[in-house]
Amino acid sequence: MQTMKRWEMHQTGRDALALNHVARPQPAADEVLVKVMAVALNHRDLMVIENGRGLPLRFPFTPGSDLSGCVVDTGANVTRFVPGDEVISVFTPEWQDGPRPGNAREMAYRTLGGFYPGVLAEYVVMKENWLVRKPASLDHVQASTLPCATLTAWFALVERGNIQRGETVLIEGTGGVALAALQIARMKGARTLLVTRSSKCEQAKLWGADEVIDRQQDVVATVLALTADRGVDHVLELVGGSHLGQSAAMAAVGGKIYLIGALAGFEVSSPLEPLLFKDLHLYGIATGHRRALEDLCAAVDQQGFAPVIDQLYPLAALPAALTHLARGPSGKIIITMENKAIG
Repeated sequence: MQTMKRWEMHQTGRDALALNHVARPQPAADEVLVKVMAVALNHRDLMVIENGRGLPLRFPFTPGSDLSGCVVDTGANVTRFVPGDEVISVFTPEWQDGPRPGNAREMAYRTLGGFYPGVLAEYVVMKENWLVRKPASLDHVQASTLPCATLTAWFALVERGNIQRGETVLIEGTGGVALAALQIARMKGARTLLVTRSSKCEQAKLWGADEVIDRQQDVVATVLALTADRGVDHVLELVGGSHLGQSAAMAAVGGKIYLIGALAGFEVSSPLEPLLFKDLHLYGIATGHRRALEDLCAAVDQQGFAPVIDQLYPLAALPAALTHLARGPSGKIIITMENKAIG
C-alpha cells in the first residue's frame, strides 16, 4: 500500500492539527488523482482551523483549498485530463457557471477546505470538473494563488464590474485579494489607489500602485483630492462593518462597491444618502465560478500576471505558516512539497 502525508484534525484549534501518514487515495471513475505541488493559504483557512466558522466539518478534517499540482492518474470515465496535465483547484466546486447554487433560505457556500475536505496533503482525489488547467506561464507556487484570492478580485473587477481602461480602482490593504486586485487592475489599464499602513507604502509603490495612501491620513479627503472630487469607479470593500460608509463616500456617481471582506464584522453599515444619490451599485463577492477561473487563467497566459508571494513553507511547517498568516502577510503564504517529482 502506498502512503502519503496529510494534515488532519479531529477537532477545531491549531493545536489539533497533526501531519499523519495515510493511504494514498485512488480515483473513482469520475475522479482525478493529483500530486499536490503547492497550496496557497487564505485567512479563511486560519478561521476554519481555529473555530470551524460554523461549517459542518467532517472529522478527521483536512484544511486548505487552493492547490496547484499534476495529474497522476484518472478514473475510467474522466475525459478532461490525462496524466501529466498541470491543474489548479476550483474553490467552490459545485459552482460551475451562471448563478450561484442555492436559494433565498439556503445560501450555498460549499468550498474546498470547508464543506468539502481540503488539500493540504501530498496527493488528493477530486472530480474532474473540480479542476481547471494551470496557466502555462505560471509555476506551481504562482498558480496556487489563483483559485480563491485572485479569482475573488477577478470576479469583482472583471466578471461583475466590467472594468475598463482608464477607470479608477480603490484597494484597501496588502492581503491576497488586495494585491491580486492591484495586478488585475493594472492588467486592464486602470488607475490604482492603494490604502495601507505607513510601513508598507514604499513597498506598495514597487508593486505598481499608481497612488499609495497612508491609512493614518484622512483617506476620504485624499482620495477625493486625487480624483478632483470625481471619486473612484471601483471600490474593493475588504474591511466590512461601518467601513462601508467610507467606501460609499469615496465612490464616484454610478460607482461600484464590491463587498468582500469582514475584518471589522459581518454587519455592515453606511449613511444612506451616498448610496441613493450617487446611484451606487453594491455587489456581494464570495469568490467565483469555474468558468470565471478558466477566463482568469486564459488572461494570465495572454496578458501576464505576477502574483505577490510573501514566503514559502514546506508541508511540515504548516503551523509556522499559520502563525505568519495570523500576523498579516504582504502577499501570499504558500505551502510547497519537498519532493516535486511526478508519480
